[in-house]
Amino acid sequence: MNYPTIEDAIGRTPLVALQRIGSEMLRARGNVILGKLEGNNPAGSVKDRPALSMIKRAEERGDIKPGDTLIEATSGNTGIALAMAAAIKGYRMVLIMPEDLSIERAQTMKAFGAELVLTPKSGGMEYARDLADKMEKEGKGRVLDQFANADNPRIHYETTGPELWEQTGGRITHFVSAMGTTGTITGVSRFLREKNPAVRIIGAQPSEGSRIPGIRKWPQEYLPKIYDPSGVDELVLVGQSDAEEMCRRLAREEGIFAGISAAGACWVAQQIAAQVENATIAFIVCDRGDRYLSTGVFPA
Repeated sequence: MNYPTIEDAIGRTPLVALQRIGSEMLRARGNVILGKLEGNNPAGSVKDRPALSMIKRAEERGDIKPGDTLIEATSGNTGIALAMAAAIKGYRMVLIMPEDLSIERAQTMKAFGAELVLTPKSGGMEYARDLADKMEKEGKGRVLDQFANADNPRIHYETTGPELWEQTGGRITHFVSAMGTTGTITGVSRFLREKNPAVRIIGAQPSEGSRIPGIRKWPQEYLPKIYDPSGVDELVLVGQSDAEEMCRRLAREEGIFAGISAAGACWVAQQIAAQVENATIAFIVCDRGDRYLSTGVFPA
């Protein structure tokens, strides 16, 4: 008998309706807000999908083989997912990460056997990405490059988008996603637009001065190459305090223990719901709240 492996546990995540947050407004306008619980993936985030996809497809092309060293700049979730995928597939994983990211993320990466290179907080993800490229040029390993790798949005086109369409019975009218590497919003948008060009695609970005893990507004020279702006109808700015408060509310009022970027997407979904009627609005709950405990977002 062939039993499933940990790879088979990636994807097919639940889609659940919010029951209390904004409930009066939702009922009055005939709207529903649905969260896709990507924290249910085995390494705890939506990044499990592209992490395994990028490694498997690189293997299929003959670009890498088990035993090779892989390098990636990460703000957290992709690094954790790649550390898991590398453990599954037998690779040495070197992750480059700004030093100010949560201790839970670093500990989880190490638990999967990854090696960490911490970069100065002042340099942000831009410095980490530059260092990854430098290490590859020096022959220290292969960069998968989530920001330019077509296998990132491809897996969301093949899995996340179809799941949302099936789980809503084709009734989805709005899709909201936090924007970091932009793989999720790019791949899901392409699929949903093929099914129904009228579906609205909304990206959540941080307002000026906000530092929300997992949501970025990239300088033009660092804009991910996989990003297709034609697939996004609207960009909505979310403030750090709004995202953090929604993070606490999701846990207290809905029983959804989510991360801060997921809460930012939920906040945007609520803003959209206040403007439309008879809509089915889905957002990505991209990870779980337990990897943000040390940030102080949740009361001790």
